[in-house]
Amino acid sequence: RIFGTQKPVFDGRTNLFVRDPLPIGKDPVELEVTLDGEGKDRVFRVTIKWQAQVSLLALEEALEGRTRTIPHDAIQALDVVMRHLPSLTYTPVGRSFFSSPENYNSHPLGGGREVWFGFHQSVRPSQWKMMLNIDVSATAFYKAQPAIDFMCEVLDIRDINEQKRPLTDSMRVKFTKEIKGLKIEITHCGNARRKYRVCNVTRRPAQMQSFPLQLENGQTVECTVAKYFLDKYKMKLRFPHLPCLQVGQEHKHTYLPLEVCTIVQGQRCMKKLK
Repeated sequence: RIFGTQKPVFDGRTNLFVRDPLPIGKDPVELEVTLDGEGKDRVFRVTIKWQAQVSLLALEEALEGRTRTIPHDAIQALDVVMRHLPSLTYTPVGRSFFSSPENYNSHPLGGGREVWFGFHQSVRPSQWKMMLNIDVSATAFYKAQPAIDFMCEVLDIRDINEQKRPLTDSMRVKFTKEIKGLKIEITHCGNARRKYRVCNVTRRPAQMQSFPLQLENGQTVECTVAKYFLDKYKMKLRFPHLPCLQVGQEHKHTYLPLEVCTIVQGQRCMKKLK
């Protein structure tokens, strides 16, 4: 309705650029935008307002030496245009873009991490023309894999089927340190693959970890995670002796068994590599 056939570009922060003026005049227009959130969709109110007109003619005059003033707003607009498609195609980190190692050999780093390769790009003015500067780069990302496999990598467990007992306190603390703050995706609800952020790892295993469950008659009872999954989803846990991931806000008591969680792809590792 507002953009019509125009293809706007966004810098990810506050600036939106279009080729021709939008049919909104100079008054602000408020829109509602719904995006996938952590556990549920989030609705944002976005305000669009005309700010200024960027002149590429002024940039052309500067490149040809007819003026010494460099129009930085035009350079910024061109930089946003050149970054828009890569930001939709690759995983952006700062001013760099990275791709998952699906099209090239993976380089595992251990501890559930791997190397992603990418490039850094920037638009720069030079004599007579604009230049696109590109440098290759690499950084560490968390592997997209089942949460149980991630735990095995972190704790150096070769075969999960040999882990017959609950995790020790030291193992749980080490695992919590690595997975806390990461986004996971659930796999037990068909196509509804909700994403959550991990806030903790439970001390108790799924067969003992309980939470207040409200029944249809309004009564609240304590129910273990393992029993809830059996009753609700007809799913008998394979590893009821392993802990659960607590997700979302801690006071809401949302617990998920490890075996129904996968690590979401495209999460950069900010921790120091050992």
